[in-house]
Amino acid sequence: MSPRRRKPSLQQFPMLVRRDVVVFPRVMGQVMVFRPIFQRAVDEAMAGDRQIVVVGRRNREERDFTPEDLYTVGTLATVNRVMRLPDGTASVVLEGFRRVSIESVMETDPFYRGSVLALEESSKETMEAEATRRAVLELLGEAIKTSHHLGEEDYIAALNAANSGEVADQVANSLQLPVEEAQEVLELLDPDARLEHVHRLLARELEVLRLQNRMQSAVQEEVEKTQREHILREHLRMIQDQLKDVDPTHKEANDLNTRIEQAGMPEAVKDKALEEMNRLSMIPSMSPESSVLRNYLDWMVSLPWNASTEDNLDTVHAAKVLDKNHYGLRNVKQRLLEFMAVRKLSAGKLRSPVLCLVGPPGVGKTSLGRSIAEALGRVFVRVSLGGVRDEAEVRGHRRTYVGALPGRIVQAMKTAGVVNPVFMLDELDKMGSDFRGDPSSALLEVLDPEQNHAFSDHYLEVPYDLSKVLFIATANVLDPVIPALRDRLEVLELPGYTEDEKIHIAKQFLAPKQSEENGLGDRRVPWSEEPLLHLIRGYTHEAGVRNLEREIGGVYRKVAKTVADGGHPPARRTPHKQTPGHGPR
Repeated sequence: MSPRRRKPSLQQFPMLVRRDVVVFPRVMGQVMVFRPIFQRAVDEAMAGDRQIVVVGRRNREERDFTPEDLYTVGTLATVNRVMRLPDGTASVVLEGFRRVSIESVMETDPFYRGSVLALEESSKETMEAEATRRAVLELLGEAIKTSHHLGEEDYIAALNAANSGEVADQVANSLQLPVEEAQEVLELLDPDARLEHVHRLLARELEVLRLQNRMQSAVQEEVEKTQREHILREHLRMIQDQLKDVDPTHKEANDLNTRIEQAGMPEAVKDKALEEMNRLSMIPSMSPESSVLRNYLDWMVSLPWNASTEDNLDTVHAAKVLDKNHYGLRNVKQRLLEFMAVRKLSAGKLRSPVLCLVGPPGVGKTSLGRSIAEALGRVFVRVSLGGVRDEAEVRGHRRTYVGALPGRIVQAMKTAGVVNPVFMLDELDKMGSDFRGDPSSALLEVLDPEQNHAFSDHYLEVPYDLSKVLFIATANVLDPVIPALRDRLEVLELPGYTEDEKIHIAKQFLAPKQSEENGLGDRRVPWSEEPLLHLIRGYTHEAGVRNLEREIGGVYRKVAKTVADGGHPPARRTPHKQTPGHGPR
């Protein structure tokens, strides 16, 4: 019979509690001991067999702790040397001996004393462990070449380690790991698992070192390049001064100054632009900040500050334009004519209302906005808000971000080129919100007549006047629109068209349009009410006329094929009777 293995017995040792370092077995290190309670523990160890248990604690951010905060695995170490410093601090040189399990804390005054149990580690070496050991040593050699805190002594210590567990401890100590990661290595009792874990940590550290070196090299090259370019540019400036030549940078600065003077900016905005212009003139042209300032000034001088179009307030002309482009919609047309009449009588001092056209798809909300712009003689711009979730889409990005741009409102104003366009905010009900902000809330300032005379865009950083803009919003339903935004809107409902209105729209608008789009030109197919009514009742089920236009387009495509094959368009076209729900043949 084999002899029974003796069960390890509990032993008591003074305890040195640390929150900044982990001491590994078979590794020598120096620690600074500040608190008198732990200095007394070191003195107790020195008075005896020099053995002391070094253990970490979890709540490292706090000064005070309890025995429950201590880790359950520590290191039994030997105190080799103690040096007292003038400020009362003790410098202690420790040499780790073995891992121990902290079973209990026997006393905390006048120093910590704990009851510990020695932890046995396997010394059996496998081929897998040998392969991992060689891989770790190879990676350690590469890391030493690229690191400033790793040295040849670390490689020699790992190379002379007796087994896999010692190699793992030596490398983990050399890597200067965070306390939590070092404690995790200390608690791994299986030498093979510990070595594999250290291998992963070493590979990560090597990748970080390589990335750090690449970044430092790139920064150094950029600095040297900038300095070299600055010196050459100064030489070039001196040569140009001697030759009386004009620097292209100075020419660009003069052009920008001229454009700023001619942009018609308010005085406060002009002062801001000239201030940024002065900054640009003092920055080298190849500097990244130079391109940021140049783009900013380009936006400032490209925006309309006082250019505007003159409103055509002839209500008779407006009524003709609206009737020409739209059938029905009497309430909407009447509201626009009322707006024009009041604006004409108030000599243009009326604040423009924010109209919101609400109705199902296909009832002509967007096209009605174009007709309003045509009736007023204004420029029409449109911004689709469907799917917008970022507040910066409305207010713009701050210039500190790479690739920053103004918001969609300012971009559309630049496209319009005037300060009084008809501005359509399409799909108002399809905006969302997420962690980047709520664009609906950002629109409150845009659509509020009391605030939009000084709209704040994050990119411009100066107030921009939107009070002369006629805003028209569209939505399918009002429920998703937040109440605060809904309060700023004058809602005009477009519930849909009756069958009689759809017949007139088809004859007056849809049929001529589809005839032109399908290449028939003047060879139009005559439509009577019966086939149109058949299409409306049997093939379309909608409030608008989009699907009706598609069905009419399908008829015209078949007519176009007949004409292309050498035939002639029919004198009258009646759709075949089919089961409702299928397209016409």
